[in-house]
Amino acid sequence: MKGIWGGSREGQNDGNPNQASPRRSASTERDSMPPDEHTRLLPNRVDSTNYLSPDDPAVSPYNLWSVRFTRYLTILFTLVAFAWWIILVVSTFVTPPGFHTRGSGFFPFGYASVALANLLFTLVFFAVPAKAVRIASIIVGAVLLIDAVLLIAVQQTRYEEGWVGMTSVLWAFLTVIWTLATDRLVAWGKYEEEERLTGRAEARRTLGEWVAVSVSTLSMVILAVVVFLMSCTLVLRALDAGLAAPGKLYWVDGGRYRLHVYCHGSNKHAETPTVLLEGGEGPVENGLWGFVDDAVKNGSISRYCFIDRPGFAWSDTAPSPISAGMAVEAIDEALVRAGEDGPWVLMSAGIGSIYSRIFSSRHGENIKGILLVDPLHEDLLDEIGAPGRGFLLWLRGIISPLGLDRIPGAVFKGRSKEDRVWGRSSYQTGKQIFAKLQENMVAGSLSKRDVASSRAIQDKDVLLTVVSSGAHIRKDSRWEGKQRDLTGLTHKLQHWDIVKDAPHRVWETLEGRELIEKRLRQLVHA
Repeated sequence: MKGIWGGSREGQNDGNPNQASPRRSASTERDSMPPDEHTRLLPNRVDSTNYLSPDDPAVSPYNLWSVRFTRYLTILFTLVAFAWWIILVVSTFVTPPGFHTRGSGFFPFGYASVALANLLFTLVFFAVPAKAVRIASIIVGAVLLIDAVLLIAVQQTRYEEGWVGMTSVLWAFLTVIWTLATDRLVAWGKYEEEERLTGRAEARRTLGEWVAVSVSTLSMVILAVVVFLMSCTLVLRALDAGLAAPGKLYWVDGGRYRLHVYCHGSNKHAETPTVLLEGGEGPVENGLWGFVDDAVKNGSISRYCFIDRPGFAWSDTAPSPISAGMAVEAIDEALVRAGEDGPWVLMSAGIGSIYSRIFSSRHGENIKGILLVDPLHEDLLDEIGAPGRGFLLWLRGIISPLGLDRIPGAVFKGRSKEDRVWGRSSYQTGKQIFAKLQENMVAGSLSKRDVASSRAIQDKDVLLTVVSSGAHIRKDSRWEGKQRDLTGLTHKLQHWDIVKDAPHRVWETLEGRELIEKRLRQLVHA
């Protein structure tokens, strides 16, 4: 063996070349002894010439304490990521204190899923580093960094996602950086151990290693595509944030979220009622808004107001769970803060009639009339709350950050901000999907109880008009019986009209539109 300063140390014992060195003698003596707990399992790194086969299991980067310690840290980070992921899953159904996001909550869940998947891939393919994985990690990290900057820089996305969303995207970014550093460290450790134990770095890979590299690379590529789609959706949200609300937003529920209130027109007499709208399965803006605006122009009514339910259009989402009665309390609070105190003629469609009926029962003589357009009966709330429907809504929600429908709509179909916020594409937004999921979770229990109680305390002297869809009645035999039952909500039924060929959104036909405007004018001027 060569000495540190060059030359040979072997045979330098008093000039006698035949005399064995003490080091060689000790080594020979140690090698001849039977193995015990002090016996070295692997060759000495410095003076061993007995190399192992590259396929020997002992040739592993796990021999290095730094690699083992990194793996233990990765396991710890994976457990932390899993705990965070579980918290976000639970907060969809029951919001823990401090975890309420005024957006949908699906974006933080998406980033948490990216972080967890990334760490799981890192653990599964820990001992098989690959340059392609490092390249994909750099791309994913760059996109996540852009997401973090965009989410924090845009006021609306920062407001909607809150600290939960910002923490999730930054955590996902840090896990990608950790994956990149880990893969590089393992690659270095693998090189070092192969050189030490086999005499050279191994360039070839086994079939199993090639399969592992291919799967890990494909996993990171899929992760990169997912993050890119989330970034595109986030860009759309940032663009939509520039669309100003026509009304004002008011804090409700102790300042936890805001509801959008819009009123238009003016009453010549204080006793003239204002029409209070409640949308059906979608925002008021995408249905009844245009209808009542025309009614004001035609002189049929003089003033109207509407409030977007939690999660619809410009209104924030509410913490889970939220029943119809709880939503009505928030609506009532928003009207008070807006200085709107009636009197009211309530007009609603579809499931919106549930909310109008609860509102009516709680305001007594301040309600001058009720107009129900193809209303949903409380006995059918079990269908709204069906578990299968809820599961599909949840699935739609967790993939909504990918923008699989919103991105093509914006790029190829010319969908505008208005379409996405309150129009024909609003059903694709995470907020509205989340609101419908909340509606589903308590429809057959809390909401059904709320509307049953409202029926018992409803003022029976309120004027009532029901307009039903003829097409809906022909399609569903139960629908006619339920519509007939709703005509008995009060003792003063004015009209029950069935518009022959009208769909569920009755006002979309000319006959239905003219008839509804006529009935609304009669209630307002009764």
